[in-house]
Amino acid sequence: MNPDELAATLEEAGLSPYQADAFVTLLERGSASATDVAQASSVPDPRIYDVLRGLEERGYVETYEQGSLQARARDPTEVLDDLRSRATRLEDAAEEIETRWTRPDIEDHAVSIVKRFDTVLTRANELIRSADHQIQIGLTPPQFDALEDALVAAREAGADVKLCLFPETAAEPSLPAAERLAEACTEARYRRIPAPFVALVDRSWTCFAPNRHSANEYGVLVNDRTHAYVFYWYFSTCLWDVYEPVYSARDDELPTTYVDIREALRRIESLLEEGRRIEATVEGFETDTGLETTASGTVTDVDYTGRSSGDGGAVPITQFAGKAAFALERDGRTRTVGGWGAIVEDVEAVRITLESAT
Repeated sequence: MNPDELAATLEEAGLSPYQADAFVTLLERGSASATDVAQASSVPDPRIYDVLRGLEERGYVETYEQGSLQARARDPTEVLDDLRSRATRLEDAAEEIETRWTRPDIEDHAVSIVKRFDTVLTRANELIRSADHQIQIGLTPPQFDALEDALVAAREAGADVKLCLFPETAAEPSLPAAERLAEACTEARYRRIPAPFVALVDRSWTCFAPNRHSANEYGVLVNDRTHAYVFYWYFSTCLWDVYEPVYSARDDELPTTYVDIREALRRIESLLEEGRRIEATVEGFETDTGLETTASGTVTDVDYTGRSSGDGGAVPITQFAGKAAFALERDGRTRTVGGWGAIVEDVEAVRITLESAT
């Protein structure tokens, strides 16, 4: 670094142009009179005394009388500590600027657009770890690797995890082993064509980003139940209902728990058609007060907008796109149970446990 570059750098560190020039001059000479420093630098003669005193106050030089005012550069330890401290703060500021640029404050916004996919993946990781009851997620095997620990933590905490895997390109990927899927999800399915990344957490948060090979890289972070409901239907129809499981912790034995009323209705309707008496427990919220509630009783009826196929097969999820509810009776009192966003029913179900069917 030449003297001019060193002086310019010292200016960036807080010295005035005259102070920086005078200090570099003293570093080269060791010590000199004030007059000599002025002559060897760009500092005007009338200003040299103020410049040297300013440097002395900052610990860069020391002055002394020897017939005339003399100055010499001080032991650089303090100066070096100051410069290194400034460098650290600048580095910290650079990192903070990058963080704020890639991840804006989203707490007070329903929808935020971010510029990088990594921001979406980081936020998804945080939200998955804090999930209370359910996660629906569509992702590639490498993205599964990145989020696996968070998904395992969510499962261990009791969250229901639906996971759809798909390739990043047209090439067939290697899927995670069944043992890994068993720890990370309740059920996994596989879609053979690429799709956007999407994660829905507890019916409130959505993290979305286009396929990594899309022309534009961006992400959408949604903290809103109504917007999240739209992504729920994308997940259900495009990533879930039409694909067969590659792993499932579910079996036909009761009791079994559902976090999606539409999947519960499929099972309930088939059991009712067999003439079975179904005992169920519902955890959720009262729709008129918003208070948490738990209701148990006998399922007496189902009510949904579509129609059963009548052939014994699974009812397509689209048949439940409108009203989807069932009636729960106990001690002569009947309560209606709806799903996500229930308004006209008595209870919005978060978990539905079919206890028995006799």
